[in-house]
Order: sequence, then structure tokens, then C-alpha cells
Amino acid sequence: MTYFDTLPIHPKWKTALLPVATTINTIGEYLTAQRTQGCTILPAPEHIWRAFTTDPDTITVLIVGQDPYPTPGHATGLAFSLNPEVRPLARSLVNIYTELHDDLGITPPTHGDLTAWTHQGVMLLNKVLTVEAGQAGSHRNIGWEIVTAQAITTLTQRKTTPLVAILWGKDAQKLRPQLEQSPHTQIIASAHPSPLSARRGFFGSRPFSKTNTYLTQTGFAPISWQL
Repeated sequence: MTYFDTLPIHPKWKTALLPVATTINTIGEYLTAQRTQGCTILPAPEHIWRAFTTDPDTITVLIVGQDPYPTPGHATGLAFSLNPEVRPLARSLVNIYTELHDDLGITPPTHGDLTAWTHQGVMLLNKVLTVEAGQAGSHRNIGWEIVTAQAITTLTQRKTTPLVAILWGKDAQKLRPQLEQSPHTQIIASAHPSPLSARRGFFGSRPFSKTNTYLTQTGFAPISWQL
């Protein structure tokens, strides 16, 4: 049985990712080899594919991250989301909460768990699904980008369901050409919420209200962003 065969993902995602099964198996072999050498891989194996447990036909919002938090205990398998007990919150997430308050008046939560958004059709997808502990960006270019590009293609090829793609930062915005091929996709792009760039276009970008406006206009339910 291959790594692909054992993925704990929604059956529709299993079908959608079949064209990149070979790449996924190669990644699985790489992760096994890394662990054998004593490397700690984040997030935990059971959480790596967490963004793919939702039926893809129900996803109306895509928020793209780069790779998981490299600090042990932080990464959850969902972009930008933290384990509920983590303190202090990641500074990018604090800035996301600040914009959420300024945009919709929502009081910033004290935790960093964004799971509630995923229950409403928000996919929190990192372009790279794993990282070596303490080594940010260490698993870029091992094949994950091919896998997540296939996932995004799956979302854009749906015939009737709209997609709002929220692209924060230059890395996420590299996906714009792929997303622009879909007439059903609305792109909301801005600077990254990182402290290094948040004041250069993230603050004041109002991605949450813009998302709900588009969903409502297309006849779909808005997201309740309250956490």
C-alpha cells in the first residue's frame, strides 16, 4: 500500500489528486527518510492533510499560506491556524485579527484556532504542507507545490460553485495566473499580514467583507468570521 493510498482525506479529494499520486508517493518516501534520520517533521503525520478532509464541492473560499509554522506544537495542518493552547499568538495571525476587527468589528479572539472557518467552506491551504522543525521553508521544492496546484485546479474547474481566492503576499500571488483561468473565481490580493509588510497594504484591505459581498452576490452563503 502506498502513501497515497493511506491519505486521510475526503474521497472526492482522493479522486482529484490521483493525477499527482506519483508525486505524493515520492513526498511520502522523502518524509519517511527524514524521520529515519532523526528529523522532526511538522505538523504531526495525522494533521498534514487536514485541509483536505472537507468535501471540495462545499469550498467557496481559499486562503493561501506558504508553509506550516516551524515551531513544534504550533502547526495544525491549516494555513495560519494555531493549536488552541499556543501563546503568544503568531504575529501574522494577530494582524489578521486586527484587520478582522477593523473590517467587520469582530473582537479578536484570544486563541489562534481557525477551524470554525473550515466548517463553513473556507480552505486554509499552505502551498507546502510540511516543514522540518525549526527550519522555515525547508520543504519547498520537494513536490508539494505540484500537489497544491492540482488541488487549486480542482477548485477552479467546478462549473457552478464560486471561489474567492484570498492571496496574501507575493508568494501566494504567484497563483494568480492559474486562478484567473476560472470565470467563477474572485481574487482578493494584498500584502502579507506579516509584521514586515502588514502596513504596506494588508491593513485596510478588507478581505473578509469583500469575500462576503461576492458570495452574497453569487447566491451563496456568506462566511461567519466570528471565532
